[in-house]
Amino acid sequence: MDGSFYLKRYAYLNKHKAGFDQFDSEKTAKDFKEIMWSHVKDRNEQEHYLYRILYYDCLPLSKRVHNPVSKRCVDFSKSNVAKFRLAFFEELKKQRKVALRLGEVKDHAGWVLKPERTKALLKEDISIKDLKEEDVYYDMTQKGVDMRIGLDIAALSYKRLVDKIVLVSGDSDFVPAAKIARREGIDFVLDPMWNHIDKSLFEHIDGLRSTISKRNK
Repeated sequence: MDGSFYLKRYAYLNKHKAGFDQFDSEKTAKDFKEIMWSHVKDRNEQEHYLYRILYYDCLPLSKRVHNPVSKRCVDFSKSNVAKFRLAFFEELKKQRKVALRLGEVKDHAGWVLKPERTKALLKEDISIKDLKEEDVYYDMTQKGVDMRIGLDIAALSYKRLVDKIVLVSGDSDFVPAAKIARREGIDFVLDPMWNHIDKSLFEHIDGLRSTISKRNK
């Protein structure tokens, strides 16, 4: 499971506009387990053996920086996002058959102006004095997550440890790994959590199945 994708979709499907950082970590972990275990049973209620649930994410950034607009000090380690993620990871560690596969956050050491504000600034609809604290965001990206997903899919396939892999993700980065799995005879299923996927992806998967409830959508 792509952790960052899961948390965003989980928040969206539950109509939580404040974002996943406001969720209860214990309940989110419980719902996560139910979603993943639901894939162990097929549509005919036949139960399969579960090898392991692999959860991929990154530890939150913990540095302190100053917002260039407001000059306010921002301590990422004390943010709601960081507190939630760390608590959520601890809950996942308690779950049976769950393994955390953590990458790292790539710190680009700079702030970025949001695209819509950049456009308004260039069109001279606003001036620099009109910018607010929330118009910029700190530049950081996940590193090592996609690589770990790909390597694990390849290892599981080549070693024949499983006969079916379910990937919870929303982008096309998985395609090379999916090709390896399918060539090795592995049944490869994608769970996009009801998110739209490009039609071209269907040729690289053996099935599409979302198990999270849409009742709150």
